[in-house]
Amino acid sequence: MSNIIKYTLLLLASFQIQAQEVLSIEDAIKIALENNYEIKIAKNNLKIDETNNNLANAGILPALNANVVNNNSQIDTKQTQADGSTRELNNAKNYSLSYGVGLDWTIFDGLNMFARKEQLATLEAQGESELQATILNRISDVYLTYYDLVQQQQVMASIDSAIVISNQRVKTADNRFSIGKASKLELLNAQVDLNTDKSLLLSQKELYKNTKIRLNELLARDLQTDFKVKQEITFEENLVYDELKDLAAKQNPQLQAQILNKKLADLNLKQIKGNRYPTVRLTSGYNFTRSEASLGFITQSSGQGFVYGVSASVPIFNGFLQNKREKSAEYEVENASITLNQQKLALESQLASFYQSYQTNLELTKIEKENVEIASQNLDITLSKFKIGTITTIEVRTAQQNFIEASVRYATAQYQTKLAEINLKELSGTLSWD
Repeated sequence: MSNIIKYTLLLLASFQIQAQEVLSIEDAIKIALENNYEIKIAKNNLKIDETNNNLANAGILPALNANVVNNNSQIDTKQTQADGSTRELNNAKNYSLSYGVGLDWTIFDGLNMFARKEQLATLEAQGESELQATILNRISDVYLTYYDLVQQQQVMASIDSAIVISNQRVKTADNRFSIGKASKLELLNAQVDLNTDKSLLLSQKELYKNTKIRLNELLARDLQTDFKVKQEITFEENLVYDELKDLAAKQNPQLQAQILNKKLADLNLKQIKGNRYPTVRLTSGYNFTRSEASLGFITQSSGQGFVYGVSASVPIFNGFLQNKREKSAEYEVENASITLNQQKLALESQLASFYQSYQTNLELTKIEKENVEIASQNLDITLSKFKIGTITTIEVRTAQQNFIEASVRYATAQYQTKLAEINLKELSGTLSWD
């Protein structure tokens, strides 16, 4: 292995030594699962769906209420009796009190209550899919941002190694100029190249710091938390498209949510059709009554006992609204089916695109790794010749730039391969966060 590659690896190791915290991808995911705000909201939304999924909310259970009615009046009253006599009383007081317990129970409503219960269960399942989708999306963001930092860290190490070489060039050019073996122009060119490399490093450091802020945001912690990431990008090289496609059809959260949307549309149509059937209600209760009147045949009465009854209603005509509602619900079912097919096609298209990117970048990674080794060897040879004065500074700078560009391309190819792998696993629902 050439000296340049060895030095670059040493620089990468120094990033780890100087770090206040070496954050592993596993720890980053764990922190995100605990802290990320969107995941917390999705978890609470699922708890709401779980709470709402009950028999009472579906209308299956009876309602039991305690009732109290107290009426009072004070009226000037005049009564004419059957024999023609009259009775009058100013400010006649009347009082009635009724209290008790009443039960109201819908025992049949065209099976709507059972459709509503199934609808609530489907909404809960949909909440689970949405939580899974939110977790996958946010964890995918953590993966991508983390490995973006790894890539940037590798690029900074390459630029650092280039700066060391540029410093050597400046010293060599200065020594040669001082003994009259080189022109002032050679020294100036070396200094300009050194400043160019330093400027490039500053820009890369700015991007690195901003990306760290983004990762801290995803982890929902202090944005200024300092850390370093591990120095290597590892990826799987044996992902199979057909296997990913089968898993996506079964596990992709967005697709599962759309399947549940179709089911909700079917249940909505079922409920609307249920309105054609009669509704039967059972009422029952135990009441206490008491009344008093200042004028009349009965001045006081009281009673207590059971009350019960059955009521039924059958829809006959409502201005053809029932037909219109059913027709609208049928269109909603049709739209849900179309959207589901669209989602399946979009998912397959995304899988195919990311898999193509995955395969291409796997090959690019191998090529760019070889290019880095070649560029490093070329740079070592060029520097050796430069020290003995057999080549120009332009040739040195060209070799130096070739090494930096090859290193950046290699880091980018690794990141793009990892990016495609993460996206494929997210779409297939196999992205790990345990």
